[in-house]
Amino acid sequence: MSGNLRGSLYMVLAMSAFAVEDMFFKLAIEDLPKGLALMGFGVFGTLIAAGLSRHANEPVFHPAFLSRGLVLRSAMELSGRHFYALSLAFVPLATTSAILQATPLVVTMGAAALFGEKVGVRRWSASVVGFVGVLMILRPSPAAFEPTVIFAVLGMLGFAGRDLATRASPPSVSGRQLGTLGFMVVVAAGLVLSAFDQEWRGLAAPRAWAAVVGAALFGVAAYNSLTIAMRSGEVSVVAPFRYTRLLLALVIAYVVFAERPDALTLAGAALIVASGVYILVRTGRQGKTGAARPAMKGPSRS
Repeated sequence: MSGNLRGSLYMVLAMSAFAVEDMFFKLAIEDLPKGLALMGFGVFGTLIAAGLSRHANEPVFHPAFLSRGLVLRSAMELSGRHFYALSLAFVPLATTSAILQATPLVVTMGAAALFGEKVGVRRWSASVVGFVGVLMILRPSPAAFEPTVIFAVLGMLGFAGRDLATRASPPSVSGRQLGTLGFMVVVAAGLVLSAFDQEWRGLAAPRAWAAVVGAALFGVAAYNSLTIAMRSGEVSVVAPFRYTRLLLALVIAYVVFAERPDALTLAGAALIVASGVYILVRTGRQGKTGAARPAMKGPSRS
């Protein structure tokens, strides 16, 4: 299996797990304060990730946690988690997930600027087509603009920075250890968010705490898969498969939260899927061509 294909498959797995995590967290904050739910999510996630590290006979805390790159990654994680939690609280799940799909375009631009990856015209075009699909869902206009969607935009930028920092993280730090670090940062984000909570309710709500645990379980699975995805293949190939998160989020929004996407929203989602599938098919063809003609050189137009 090629690195690009492996990374793409793990990205799909990660995005599916993240979508389920979002569902559980949104259910939890129906009965719990946002900051408390985020802290609980971080605590349970830290315990699960740390337990996996112990099971693998590796240190829970890696010395590289204090390196400049991972400190930057933690800062971006803190920003992303803080604002994304606010978005889940105040913005419909379908809209929040749609805005998050701008991440691949930001990550692709970052990969080209920071890592020197060659991004051909066709990959750029496919990413832009996917982003057009997102705009079809959001329909940005002065009349329809909601200030709260800024939370989702800021969360998206934080996650894009985290993904790029994950790509540059030391290979000696496992996905489990990165998960432990990430969930510790989530606890910090919960503490920050708690400072703005005006009420404390539902502290003894079993259903809400069960949802927090569910979010943590799927969050750990998503974290590990995302780390593998971002360390496999080219970022510009793997990142666009973040779009698959939107598809499951639309289904969850419809079934669980009674959100009803209209025809334009569904058309935008179709564009997003088409762009991701095109990149996968294009990458597979390039891999076969490269294997058959290893001596050929020239600029990529993928």
